[in-house]
Amino acid sequence: MNGNMKTMAQEVAQAARKFQEERTGHAPTAVTVVISEGMVIITLHGALTPAERALAAEPEGAAKVQEFHRHLFANASSEFRKEIKRITGVEVKEAAAEVQTRTGTVIHAFTNGTVVQVFQLDGNLVTDSFTID
Repeated sequence: MNGNMKTMAQEVAQAARKFQEERTGHAPTAVTVVISEGMVIITLHGALTPAERALAAEPEGAAKVQEFHRHLFANASSEFRKEIKRITGVEVKEAAAEVQTRTGTVIHAFTNGTVVQVFQLDGNLVTDSFTID
Protein backbone atom coordinates (compact mmCIF):
# COMPACT_ATOMS: atom_id res chain seq x y z
CA MET A 1 0.00 0.00 0.00
CA ASN A 2 1.26 3.49 -0.84
CA GLY A 3 2.33 5.39 2.30
CA ASN A 4 -0.01 8.26 1.37
CA MET A 5 -3.10 6.07 1.02
CA LYS A 6 -5.44 5.93 3.98
CA THR A 7 -7.45 2.91 4.98
CA MET A 8 -11.23 3.16 5.06
CA ALA A 9 -11.11 3.05 8.86
CA GLN A 10 -8.67 5.98 8.94
CA GLU A 11 -10.88 8.02 6.59
CA VAL A 12 -14.00 7.26 8.64
CA ALA A 13 -12.15 8.19 11.85
CA GLN A 14 -11.07 11.54 10.40
CA ALA A 15 -14.60 12.21 9.15
CA ALA A 16 -16.07 11.27 12.55
CA ARG A 17 -13.71 13.66 14.35
CA LYS A 18 -14.58 16.46 11.91
CA PHE A 19 -18.35 15.91 12.17
CA GLN A 20 -18.25 15.73 15.99
CA GLU A 21 -16.30 18.97 16.20
CA GLU A 22 -18.64 20.68 13.72
CA ARG A 23 -21.76 19.48 15.61
CA THR A 24 -20.57 20.25 19.13
CA GLY A 25 -17.63 22.65 18.86
CA HIS A 26 -15.53 20.09 20.78
CA ALA A 27 -13.19 17.58 19.14
CA PRO A 28 -12.86 14.14 20.76
CA THR A 29 -9.47 13.27 22.23
CA ALA A 30 -9.33 10.05 20.15
CA VAL A 31 -11.42 8.15 17.61
CA THR A 32 -11.53 4.37 17.17
CA VAL A 33 -13.13 2.78 14.10
CA VAL A 34 -13.76 -0.92 13.49
CA ILE A 35 -15.09 -2.01 10.11
CA SER A 36 -16.12 -5.64 9.85
CA GLU A 37 -18.86 -7.79 8.36
CA GLY A 38 -21.28 -5.04 7.32
CA MET A 39 -20.66 -2.93 10.41
CA VAL A 40 -18.89 0.32 11.15
CA ILE A 41 -18.40 0.96 14.86
CA ILE A 42 -17.09 4.38 15.77
CA THR A 43 -16.02 5.29 19.29
CA LEU A 44 -15.33 8.95 20.06
CA HIS A 45 -13.22 9.10 23.23
CA GLY A 46 -13.33 12.24 25.38
CA ALA A 47 -16.16 13.63 23.28
CA LEU A 48 -17.96 15.51 26.05
CA THR A 49 -17.17 19.12 26.86
CA PRO A 50 -16.05 20.01 30.41
CA ALA A 51 -19.53 21.46 31.04
CA GLU A 52 -21.20 18.22 29.88
CA ARG A 53 -18.90 16.15 32.09
CA ALA A 54 -19.78 18.35 35.07
CA LEU A 55 -23.51 18.07 34.33
CA ALA A 56 -23.17 14.28 33.92
CA ALA A 57 -21.73 13.92 37.43
CA GLU A 58 -25.31 13.61 38.75
CA PRO A 59 -27.79 10.98 37.45
CA GLU A 60 -30.36 13.56 36.28
CA GLY A 61 -27.69 15.55 34.46
CA ALA A 62 -26.24 12.40 32.92
CA ALA A 63 -29.67 11.53 31.50
CA LYS A 64 -29.94 15.02 30.00
CA VAL A 65 -26.49 14.76 28.39
CA GLN A 66 -27.33 11.32 26.96
CA GLU A 67 -30.65 12.56 25.57
CA PHE A 68 -29.00 15.67 24.07
CA HIS A 69 -26.42 13.56 22.22
CA ARG A 70 -29.05 11.06 21.01
CA HIS A 71 -31.12 13.96 19.67
CA LEU A 72 -28.07 15.62 18.11
CA PHE A 73 -27.04 12.37 16.43
CA ALA A 74 -30.54 11.67 15.14
CA ASN A 75 -30.87 15.14 13.64
CA ALA A 76 -27.34 15.63 12.32
CA SER A 77 -26.20 12.22 11.12
CA SER A 78 -27.52 12.33 7.53
CA GLU A 79 -24.43 14.14 6.20
CA PHE A 80 -22.17 11.76 8.10
CA ARG A 81 -24.05 8.80 6.61
CA LYS A 82 -23.36 10.22 3.15
CA GLU A 83 -19.67 10.54 4.02
CA ILE A 84 -19.54 6.93 5.21
CA LYS A 85 -21.12 5.83 1.92
CA ARG A 86 -18.60 7.91 -0.03
CA ILE A 87 -15.69 6.34 1.87
CA THR A 88 -16.91 2.73 1.97
CA GLY A 89 -19.09 2.58 -1.13
CA VAL A 90 -21.88 1.05 0.96
CA GLU A 91 -25.15 2.64 2.08
CA VAL A 92 -25.78 2.99 5.83
CA LYS A 93 -29.03 1.14 6.64
CA GLU A 94 -29.36 1.93 10.35
CA ALA A 95 -27.60 4.03 12.92
CA ALA A 96 -27.68 4.48 16.70
CA ALA A 97 -25.65 6.42 19.24
CA GLU A 98 -25.01 6.05 22.94
CA VAL A 99 -23.05 8.26 25.31
CA GLN A 100 -21.14 6.87 28.28
CA THR A 101 -21.30 9.94 30.52
CA ARG A 102 -18.84 8.66 33.12
CA THR A 103 -15.98 8.53 30.60
CA GLY A 104 -17.26 10.94 27.96
CA THR A 105 -17.15 8.28 25.28
CA VAL A 106 -19.64 8.41 22.42
CA ILE A 107 -20.33 5.16 20.57
CA HIS A 108 -22.04 5.23 17.19
CA ALA A 109 -22.97 1.72 16.14
CA PHE A 110 -24.08 1.44 12.52
CA THR A 111 -25.77 -1.91 12.10
CA ASN A 112 -27.30 -3.89 9.27
CA GLY A 113 -30.31 -4.92 11.34
CA THR A 114 -28.44 -7.13 13.79
CA VAL A 115 -27.99 -6.61 17.51
CA VAL A 116 -24.76 -4.84 18.44
CA GLN A 117 -23.32 -5.22 21.91
CA VAL A 118 -20.37 -3.00 22.83
CA PHE A 119 -18.33 -3.57 25.96
CA GLN A 120 -15.71 -0.99 26.85
CA LEU A 121 -12.76 -2.62 28.59
CA ASP A 122 -10.56 -1.02 31.22
CA GLY A 123 -7.44 -1.49 29.13
CA ASN A 124 -6.30 -2.11 25.57
CA LEU A 125 -5.97 -5.46 23.82
CA VAL A 126 -4.49 -6.51 20.52
CA THR A 127 -7.12 -6.12 17.80
CA ASP A 128 -8.82 -9.41 16.98
CA SER A 129 -12.02 -10.50 15.30
CA PHE A 130 -13.96 -13.72 15.00
CA THR A 131 -17.30 -14.61 13.43
CA ILE A 132 -19.44 -17.65 14.22
CA ASP A 133 -21.95 -18.53 11.49
